[in-house]
Amino acid sequence: MSVTLSDYRAAVSAPGATVPVLASAVGRLPVAMFSLATLLYVQRASGSFAVAGAVSAGTLIGVAVGSVGQGRVMDRRGPTRVLVVAAALFALFALALVAAVETGAGLPWIVLAALLTGAAMPAMPGASRALWARLVPAGPRREAAYGYEAISLEVFFVLGPGLAALLAAAPWPGTGTAVAVVAAVVGAVGFALSGAARADRGAPAERRSSLLGALGTPGMRSVALAGLGFGVVVGAVEVGVPAFTAGTGSPALGGLLLSAWSVTSVLVGVFYGMRPWPRALHVRMPVLVAAFGALVLVMWAAGAVGSLALLVVVMVVAGGLITPQTTGHSLLVEAVAPPGAAAEAFGWVVTAITVGAAAGQSVAGVVVDAAGAPAAFVVGGVAGIALGALLWARRRTLEA
Repeated sequence: MSVTLSDYRAAVSAPGATVPVLASAVGRLPVAMFSLATLLYVQRASGSFAVAGAVSAGTLIGVAVGSVGQGRVMDRRGPTRVLVVAAALFALFALALVAAVETGAGLPWIVLAALLTGAAMPAMPGASRALWARLVPAGPRREAAYGYEAISLEVFFVLGPGLAALLAAAPWPGTGTAVAVVAAVVGAVGFALSGAARADRGAPAERRSSLLGALGTPGMRSVALAGLGFGVVVGAVEVGVPAFTAGTGSPALGGLLLSAWSVTSVLVGVFYGMRPWPRALHVRMPVLVAAFGALVLVMWAAGAVGSLALLVVVMVVAGGLITPQTTGHSLLVEAVAPPGAAAEAFGWVVTAITVGAAAGQSVAGVVVDAAGAPAAFVVGGVAGIALGALLWARRRTLEA
């Protein structure tokens, strides 16, 4: 199915979409900003990257758990009450986190506060994605809406980290964390109180034999596998690129290249939706995951010969496969998720990507210390190809 620019315009201007679109734009800024802003805040306050890393990990674990839990309740009750309660708890736990950092509390208490804060972060991506099924009809316009979701997330993955780094230099290093909290609360409450969100009252829960809920179906396990592969590759690259540029004497270049990576993803994502390949979605996802890994493996070859220019070229090409994958995740959720479980299902995708990114970063970090910066791309490349092959073997589970 192909989409046009008019489909994108029709989707975001659909009746009832204006307020949710604007509110979700504000509310999703912290998705890529809060964890980094808090890491920089804790590092400056404690003087330790080890402490900051532990707190950041606690935040990410909390987000991974909270996105599934909030999504499950949204499917049953609708997004309004869930997001309002989550926003209130998020503000409360964030305040506790700041108090723990400022008073020099022990590391276990700070990590616990970070874990609770992450779990309470309003699950805006899942809520926003689920609402499109009510706002636009199935077909090109809905696919364009999911494409918009993926593209807008990428935009904030460019803006969020840069804003976090900028605000970390403020007189109070917690400024970035405070801005992220305010944006999350304002965006979530604005989205929750919109007419479209209040009209969504959820659906009665279906009996399911698995405690995993939406993940209990083979198709959703395959979608989660696709998200896991995507996350591992991205996580490895996020370690390998800064490590490689630092080795060339230009440490600041790493962040710039990662931002350019996301920009490429946004630009290519719009036009890829007009001519998606392969056409069949259940075939497309394994191909995209494996191709993503293969291109990152080529980045290893470029790094191994010491060519920064070649590495940048290949990295830009690889970046073009980011948005097609994240858009595909939304389309697959619609195709294979159990009825009435869209928000929870997308929460599992977010969890899979988060876990994959954390694993990719962790393994790549160890490999870089042992074998040099280019080895990080081997981690991402091999994992992407292997998980793409596994997904290919399970491709029939991705058919509607």
